[in-house]
Amino acid sequence: MRRRLAVLALALLAAACGDRFPGRVDARDHEAFWLWAGVAPQPVLAKATTLYILDGEVRTGAGPAYVSLRSQAPRLTRPEVWMVVRTDDLRWREESYAAMLTRLEQWRASNRLAGLQIDFDARTRHLGDYALFLSDLRRRLPPGLKLSITGLLDWSANGEPRALEQLGGTVDDIVLQTYQSRTTIRGYEDYVRKLDGLRVPFKIGLVQGGEWREPARLRRNPKFHGYVVFLLNPR
Repeated sequence: MRRRLAVLALALLAAACGDRFPGRVDARDHEAFWLWAGVAPQPVLAKATTLYILDGEVRTGAGPAYVSLRSQAPRLTRPEVWMVVRTDDLRWREESYAAMLTRLEQWRASNRLAGLQIDFDARTRHLGDYALFLSDLRRRLPPGLKLSITGLLDWSANGEPRALEQLGGTVDDIVLQTYQSRTTIRGYEDYVRKLDGLRVPFKIGLVQGGEWREPARLRRNPKFHGYVVFLLNPR
């Protein structure tokens, strides 16, 4: 009986909220998204203004120089598109750069391509090394294309100011992730408060369905440039 009442209460709450749950990330409230390989397109993509789409990976070891996760470049006319490359190592071979640049040109031919985003979990203590890698990568990009990176929330609290300034002077777009896998990081509120001291423009990356209550002061931060939602397949 109690279980039935609980289910009924949940259904009534969903109806009252239009299937919206307070304190949770609803993709319908946003217009910028990450779309990873293997994630099915969702209706919210119809109103997307910006898409970060994973194309491939640069991995360590003696395997392929560039592992493409898509058979071909997407063909999108409306949204601004960023081609995302995931990597677990900053020691790229020249073949990796060449393959990545070839893919960029393919994407550019069929999309409103803004540029390249690197998805790399740079340890906060090694941001200086990351900045050097990105500076070299920036010089290799074709004219007119921008450079974006994903970042970690603790950069704002523990990152070396000089290294952060180097990053800010090299990249055009930083998206700080507030989640791991499908779950919002516990204590994200404390990290967000410390973003007031971050001197570079940033966006906040949210995970679809994850916990999120926007801190009141975030909108007042002149460096805050909006949200990007990481889309998930339903369980």
